[in-house]
Amino acid sequence: MIVEIAEAAGRDSVDGLVAACFGHPGLTTWEVRADGRRFVAVSGDEALVAGDPETCAGVIAVHPTTRDGYWLVARESGLRYDVQVGGVHVGAPTTGMWLAAGPCAFEDEADVLRIAKQVRDQGAHALRVGVYKPRTSPYNFQGAGRAAFASLRAIRSETGLPIISEVLDPHDVHALAEVVDCLQVGTRNMSNQALLTALGGAPVPVLLKRGAGAPLAEWIKAAEYVVAHGNPHVIMCARGITSFDTATRHALDLGAITAVKRATGLPVVFDPSHSTGDVRLVRAASTAAAAFGADGLLVEAHDAPHTMYRPGDGPQAFPPAGLAELVETAGRVRELVEAADHAA
Repeated sequence: MIVEIAEAAGRDSVDGLVAACFGHPGLTTWEVRADGRRFVAVSGDEALVAGDPETCAGVIAVHPTTRDGYWLVARESGLRYDVQVGGVHVGAPTTGMWLAAGPCAFEDEADVLRIAKQVRDQGAHALRVGVYKPRTSPYNFQGAGRAAFASLRAIRSETGLPIISEVLDPHDVHALAEVVDCLQVGTRNMSNQALLTALGGAPVPVLLKRGAGAPLAEWIKAAEYVVAHGNPHVIMCARGITSFDTATRHALDLGAITAVKRATGLPVVFDPSHSTGDVRLVRAASTAAAAFGADGLLVEAHDAPHTMYRPGDGPQAFPPAGLAELVETAGRVRELVEAADHAA
């Protein structure tokens, strides 16, 4: 459950209350701050709660997550999640369509630097590039790892672009957070609770991709893991789901964008590259996602995709020179749909 602490409550009263009501060895408690409000999160069997916190008027309010579906990320919580990457708001009306673009994997500093300058000049708000790359085959390129950290610092310094990169291991969270501005959780790790918990202590935002076979409720609960452990800066990223059809790499499931925006206060972006797996579909998928209310796009971009040695990545890489037109078109579509919705 989530226990909200009144602002007037002193440290002693809070500690005493937590000890009295939640001091059972089978319960774990920790304090969370979000949007200027204080909470105590309680994990364990509710039957072990020793007292009735609701009797402590003026000190706390109890929000039982398991009984009434209360979540910190839920829109009903009233919490406002102002997520920024490198000082740019994701999902704010003044920002327009947010754009992160770049190569799938870090291969060579000169290569990534060249593309970073191109996507920056096309108006991208952030560079996406992976130094850790989970692959279906153990024999495919797995990323440069920590050997690329110094290069990431240099690229960020020279271009001024914030960097988004995927983290796979809880032990790498803080080290990678020192050289990038946003940590990405890939589809394979959406249900990795150890990683999500560690990201709750990260000093940078988290971009959380939906698992390929995950229901929306599980995706939202994955975000709750991060927020409940102390990091309220989460960006939800839709990227398609597993389907019986192989016409595209994944089924786009664009309705999920609208559903999550209605259910939570978190920004939602869309990855048209990994969802379709085909550069010819990236523009259409981006425009469609914008019509469903996406706050931004996460686009794989490369200026020479057919020279890349990574199996499977080249066919989806969008040319950097077309990014400005891509995001402008998507932004206009979103504005038209929003205007029509307001008029209805």
